[in-house]
Amino acid sequence: MTSRSPTPPGHAVAPRALSADVESFYHLAHGEHTGKACQGTACFAARHFNPARWAEASAQDPRVYCLGECFAAPAKGQTHPRPPVQVFSRHGIVLGRVAAGGARSLAAYVQQGGYAALAAALQDPPEKILAAVDASGLRGRGGAGYPTGRTRRAVAAQPAGQKYVVANADEGDAGAYIDRYLMEDDPHALIESMILAGYAVGASQGYIYVRLEYPLAGTVLQAALAEARAAGWLGPRVGGKNFSFELEVYTGHGSYVCGEETSLLRSIEGKRPEVMARPPYPTERGLFGRPTLLNNVETLVNVPWIVTHGGAAYAEMGCGKSRGTKALSLNSLFHRPGLYEVEFGVTVRHIVEEIGGGLRGGGRLKGVIIGGPIIGVIPPHLIDTPLGFEELAAIGAGVGHGGVVAFDEHTSIPALVEHVFSFGAYESCGKCTPCRGGSGRIEEIFTNALGGDATRADFQECRDLVAALKLTSLCGHGTGLARFAESILRHYPTEIEPCFK
Repeated sequence: MTSRSPTPPGHAVAPRALSADVESFYHLAHGEHTGKACQGTACFAARHFNPARWAEASAQDPRVYCLGECFAAPAKGQTHPRPPVQVFSRHGIVLGRVAAGGARSLAAYVQQGGYAALAAALQDPPEKILAAVDASGLRGRGGAGYPTGRTRRAVAAQPAGQKYVVANADEGDAGAYIDRYLMEDDPHALIESMILAGYAVGASQGYIYVRLEYPLAGTVLQAALAEARAAGWLGPRVGGKNFSFELEVYTGHGSYVCGEETSLLRSIEGKRPEVMARPPYPTERGLFGRPTLLNNVETLVNVPWIVTHGGAAYAEMGCGKSRGTKALSLNSLFHRPGLYEVEFGVTVRHIVEEIGGGLRGGGRLKGVIIGGPIIGVIPPHLIDTPLGFEELAAIGAGVGHGGVVAFDEHTSIPALVEHVFSFGAYESCGKCTPCRGGSGRIEEIFTNALGGDATRADFQECRDLVAALKLTSLCGHGTGLARFAESILRHYPTEIEPCFK
């Protein structure tokens, strides 16, 4: 399928069918997730709570990974009560309204100060927003933690013309359901944030890429967009000023790798969402070949507070180079699973024992994964590490998306490795050989190891494949799998090495 021309501001994209070639890429192109049980890592870690449901999930084809219900794992469908939400920081920057019951309607949002940041920002030049974000020290909340101000500067510096703002709401990391509830319970916060971003970088069109498994989020956002448009916050002359901005929701088709920025952009364009080599980066050549600012939902939603209170006030919170707050979502192994907003700098132990209340049923902590299945595991002896980008990276872990998945003594480490690499192989885009072939081969090796049929030669092959994934993968999917494997080999050798005779 060839790409179409950029959509003129103020016009919606007409629905279009996927070509057979593009459709074949996706596992859930026709919504096959409906009513299915989840096979994600949070549900894997909780499988002993409901073995029958896990058996059902494991037998499904196509597989369904992460329904955004990790607080009720092992999960099935979207029928659970909503999770508890609490703010453990000086300011409820991200989850404040959600914790207070939400603000789905325009009236509710405005009553709580909504769109005031945008109205004020439109009185000043875009540079003021850019400067505030620079001063805040805000970093991307979707994975790598790249400085948000630097990304915005890169897009703003591009020559005038068509530019785009894209919200990555393809939240699929194990344990993560932050963006889901921001979209469902506080949709106007995302809309206001995207308009602010468009004004700051000179973009006139935005897209919210919502994952297929979050149908309610898409419905709520569509209703909120209609309200915002009717109130004059979208369309020509936003807020009565000489600035136009249009925004639409684009629903994905079921693919974890579409959380990677180049894959996501190709998906919107109607192409096979295979990862692309960089440079050029999306800030220079992104959606439809135009400069594009791409942030995840939580990153964007920080900005209205920064615009209102100033970057310096935001930077007062946090630790080291990790400033502000971070939303966390705790899985069902915790005594108190749910959504929590904390300041950077709290320890992982505080998150596990004080906020989460320890493990459900008095289970013994065996490890914690923060930010998804393709990231380092934190063993119990390192849980006094502070929550921070550099601090967690120093122990081979990461902040990632902020989904906190604990696992207890019921989880076999070799079985966890097999699970993660099975997921990695299934969700690989197939563009690069190390990820396409290596992840599946490591899965096979650990399947054999669990069956007592793996050798020392297999173990060395596994180590070689991990090194190849780390050094030559095209994107974070392969390199993340390598980080996960490295942390397992480093922290759990007594469980891994005896599996290889």
